[in-house]
Amino acid sequence: MNPTFHVNLGPINLREIIDLLSAEVIGLDPNQEFNEFVGIDKVKQINNTISFVYENYKNKIDIPRKTNLIISRKEKDKFFEFDNLIIVDNVHEAVAKLSSVFYRDVNDEDLKKHNQDFLFDKCHIAKSAIIKKGVIIGKNSTIKDGVVINHNCLIGDNALIEENTVISNSIIGDNVRVGRNSSIGQPGFGFAIDNLSNHKIYHLGRVILQSNVSIGSNCCIDRGSFGDTVIGENTYFDNLCHIAHNVEVGNNCIFAAMAGIAGSTKIGNYVMAGGQVGISGHLSIGDNVQIAAKSAILKSIDGNCSVMGSPAIDKYKYIRKYKKFYG
Repeated sequence: MNPTFHVNLGPINLREIIDLLSAEVIGLDPNQEFNEFVGIDKVKQINNTISFVYENYKNKIDIPRKTNLIISRKEKDKFFEFDNLIIVDNVHEAVAKLSSVFYRDVNDEDLKKHNQDFLFDKCHIAKSAIIKKGVIIGKNSTIKDGVVINHNCLIGDNALIEENTVISNSIIGDNVRVGRNSSIGQPGFGFAIDNLSNHKIYHLGRVILQSNVSIGSNCCIDRGSFGDTVIGENTYFDNLCHIAHNVEVGNNCIFAAMAGIAGSTKIGNYVMAGGQVGISGHLSIGDNVQIAAKSAILKSIDGNCSVMGSPAIDKYKYIRKYKKFYG
């Protein structure tokens, strides 16, 4: 199943986009209309889709030359070989504004005529739990008091959702536990900074918790902006952890309490992290990495190693330096 969590407001006329963004256009008819606004790795139909790249984008060579592309005015010369450009002063601000023009959340009115919730056999749903329209909950699952499961979420078999947790825009596999007072699938911390009024980016992605995942109490997992936030099979998070938008965590990982992973970081399989570990955004962490408690990961890490410290370095190198200076 592929549930829908947002409403596409397209087609949107390019002239409206030009006026909204004060944009310069190369190679496009101002009367052209577009149905989709997506990240560069999600473009499927070039003709009716707009995408974007931020400044200093490194994989320009992989982009089809006919992509309808929003770019920074500072990099106009860099993209001279592209046919269809929408040139703006601030790409972040343009993305934030356009995301809300193209998309909005699904609401009760959208689902008024269809998509009632569907509960399989032997589900245990507390009377105070709120299950919105379109939700599917698998067999032998337990939803406790105060839980809210928002529109169109999928919950697998044998799931346990504990008290006061809120789930939105999420697909949850079998045998998943989510602890008390957790928030899964809310919009991420993505916006364009403006001194007078910041512009929020509409997050049309999802949270995907694969089978046998365990999420502790008071955890927050943000949904993706233009992609998904994914937690792999049999990965465990302790209490008070935060996973930001677009993060991907592999299988069989363990994160102790108060760990935080910033946006768009990719983490491999069999990674173990101690309490209060902080991992910066847009990094890659390989398989079989061990991270000591309170370490700060500021750069990507290859697989099969152990690190510690702030900033984190090889564990054995850290210990040698510690002994040298502190005995």
